Amino acid sequence: MTKAEKAEIIIKRLGELYPNPRIPLARRNVFTFLVAVILSAQCTDKRVNEATPELFDLADSPEKMAKLSEAKIRSIIRPCGLAETKAKNIRNMSLILCRDFGGKVPDTFESLESLPGVGHKTASVIMSQAFAVAAFPVDTHIHRLAARWKLSSGKSVGQTEKDLKKIFPKDKWADLHLQMIYFGREHCKAHTCKTPETMCELCKIFRLK
Repeated sequence: MTKAEKAEIIIKRLGELYPNPRIPLARRNVFTFLVAVILSAQCTDKRVNEATPELFDLADSPEKMAKLSEAKIRSIIRPCGLAETKAKNIRNMSLILCRDFGGKVPDTFESLESLPGVGHKTASVIMSQAFAVAAFPVDTHIHRLAARWKLSSGKSVGQTEKDLKKIFPKDKWADLHLQMIYFGREHCKAHTCKTPETMCELCKIFRLK
């Protein structure tokens, strides 16, 4: 089966399972969405969503966040892990947004990736889901599925991203990013699909061993 044939099957089945995939992170605006994505690094969306209401009640804009102390931010986001680094990045990012971007989250990859705590994947999520700019963020779930389904042999998420962009139509990237994450969490988990008895439906179709 060719990659193009697999892509058609994936688009059809994931579209049936998740016709209107929702963003799993709670947010109130683009700024709070960016903060939530930063907090989600090495942390579950559930835990982020449990921590952010208190934070966003205090600060839902760069101006308000910049006025909070790093210690205060850290105390609220501690359950998300890496609290010291994340708190420092969130506060510094807020200061930079106020100073250099008029208190607005920028809508270019270059500007986003210049912010503390914002790497390419985080920038891709914001560009795709907040600004509707074609991007295909690759997380650990997508990286794993791409390898299992032999869509990419990339050793890095960067290579996997390039490979997936070649296979799937650009207008499907935003939905597929979310659909593949949900499918990876719910059906094609890291410890499953290693035997015929535990394979998810797509792994069976692609006849993986």
